[in-house]
Amino acid sequence: MYKIGIIGERDSVLGFMALGFSVHEAQNASEAENILHSLVKSGEYAVIYVVENYASELEDEIAKYKDLPLPAITVIPGVMGSSGYGMANIKTAVERAVGADIIFKDN
Repeated sequence: MYKIGIIGERDSVLGFMALGFSVHEAQNASEAENILHSLVKSGEYAVIYVVENYASELEDEIAKYKDLPLPAITVIPGVMGSSGYGMANIKTAVERAVGADIIFKDN
């Protein structure tokens, strides 16, 4: 059975342990990058969540895995809230999959 992992700073990720996620604390983006590579390499993860502030710094590294069937790497807001980076990634992924922008934003 595949696992679900999350990478981020302590305050952002510890609560996910109660949901059964494999929690990986990172002190900085470099450490988060090393953790990401080891989780992908293990082949044990179906989904890996990365907190926005690290994901924005690891954009090129995350892009290396976007065409792999597993794991799905998804960006989520951290404890400080959303910067909009995660939603922009979802919008780009939907446009790539569907061929058009189908995400509508209420004003």
